Amino acid sequence: MTTTEKIKPKIKSTLVSKWLKTKILLKHPRLSQLIPTTVMYSQENLNTMLNKHKMVYVKPVNGSCGNGVIKVIKHGENKYAYHSGTIPRSFSTFSGLYTALGNKKLNRPYLIQQGIHLLKYQERIFDIRIMIQKNEVKKWEVSGYIGRLAHPQKVVTNFHNSGKPLPLETLLSPYLKGDKKKEYIRKLVSLGYEVADAFQKKHPGFKELGLDIGIDTEMKPWIIEVNTYPDAYIFNQLKEKTMFRRVIKLKRVNGLIKAGKKDAKK
Repeated sequence: MTTTEKIKPKIKSTLVSKWLKTKILLKHPRLSQLIPTTVMYSQENLNTMLNKHKMVYVKPVNGSCGNGVIKVIKHGENKYAYHSGTIPRSFSTFSGLYTALGNKKLNRPYLIQQGIHLLKYQERIFDIRIMIQKNEVKKWEVSGYIGRLAHPQKVVTNFHNSGKPLPLETLLSPYLKGDKKKEYIRKLVSLGYEVADAFQKKHPGFKELGLDIGIDTEMKPWIIEVNTYPDAYIFNQLKEKTMFRRVIKLKRVNGLIKAGKKDAKK
């Protein structure tokens, strides 16, 4: 290699760190307003976040499928609790809580995210996954959207953590009707394009994104997380297969699954 030759930077197609993905969105003027307050895990940060928000989520910086996510609550001056998996635990002091969390967490970096009081369907919280992929002409396309209903005893909605995929229209039905529901979904889809554009400017190699959105009791959407290697087969859980077929087709277009692989029909 001569001195005039340049090494081309490696184009990212995935990004695991939740912290790095959050920082991309925090630089966007509008999207930054939709990000729950997020800080790196420490004793001081946990105490500050609990005093301010009363409910937070402690998450592995590098994690997937909702594994390792812990919901932490401050009920009163000396009442704390955390919920991991299906078993909650209570504490009478912050130091007791912090020590227990230290024993619960794995030896890896964690962050703390402001808790959002999510909408519920049949007394279970739910959130939304929006799938955004590069299409045949290399343009971003929202190829699917789906609701994820949490297991009654769990704090995460992920399909691989006992969450139940359902049509978004069904989950929104207690809150919005007719044209208002359609318009609200259109706004969520538009948000998907905004997030994709923000990521594209930072890392042009992305070919698909899975945007997780939570809706609070005031109907404000919050960007919970962005996945750069999202699962397509959650869409196969819907009775209507149109979105699933489109998602799989664009995975093939982008070379993310083999062209000869058969679609699941279950």
